[in-house]
Amino acid sequence: MAAESSEPKSRARQYLEVVTGPLEDKKRWRQYKARIKALPENYRVAVEAMERYLMHFGPGDGADAASMFEDLADLFERGAADGTPIREIFGEDPVEFVEAFIQSYSRGSYIRRERDRLTSAVERAAGEDTTRDRRV
Repeated sequence: MAAESSEPKSRARQYLEVVTGPLEDKKRWRQYKARIKALPENYRVAVEAMERYLMHFGPGDGADAASMFEDLADLFERGAADGTPIREIFGEDPVEFVEAFIQSYSRGSYIRRERDRLTSAVERAAGEDTTRDRRV
């Protein structure tokens, strides 16, 4: 996606973005939804199911989420263009596929952060070394 303009934002836009989040993320979301709408029905149904799952367990912040959904659209657009069957994209276990997909975008995931916090707290309580690198 194109980078945001280097031009300073107006005061009104700054206030608006405090309330609604970055407008660029919203634009990216609308573009993603338009791409998904253009897919053949069976691919669209599969993407929308995955999208629902990702809304709960995917990255929480706008930029990571926008990138993830754009990559999801790329994946299914390529699959549709190549005629790849849905089951071939997902494999035998759709949840396993989605969880593997999420791992590339887990930096913003509140679930990942909370898992890491829990692990770290237990390690500290047990007197163990907590200096290992964590993706938070």
